[in-house]
Amino acid sequence: MQIQPLSFRQLFHLKPKTLETRITDFYQATQNSSITLQYILTLKVRYQLGAAEFDHFLKDLVRDLFMNTKATRTMKRFFHYFEDYFMAPEWKTLSARISPQRNFGEKVVTKLRSLFPFARPEETSEP
Repeated sequence: MQIQPLSFRQLFHLKPKTLETRITDFYQATQNSSITLQYILTLKVRYQLGAAEFDHFLKDLVRDLFMNTKATRTMKRFFHYFEDYFMAPEWKTLSARISPQRNFGEKVVTKLRSLFPFARPEETSEP
């Protein structure tokens, strides 16, 4: 069975139930997490344009992709767009798994700033 990729026209005109079925079937048939995440990110854009029914669209699939599959370049690129799909502790664990070098750099910078008082901005108590 040949699975056809979805066009942008389909992504912006089909009903949510139809899109949910097609995207899920596409992922089950191809196991292509990169294109699946791009489809879901496109639907997040559709939500931002006013289609309220696409809020947290395919949340279970997104959570499964990020938590149970190997991190791909696409996942790393679009990772921050899906922060609202996860709870805070999950997000922290997931961000450490997705981009460990970035987290290490942030920790080093934070530690260095705490060691040098002249690098910290002065605190003001103005209201």
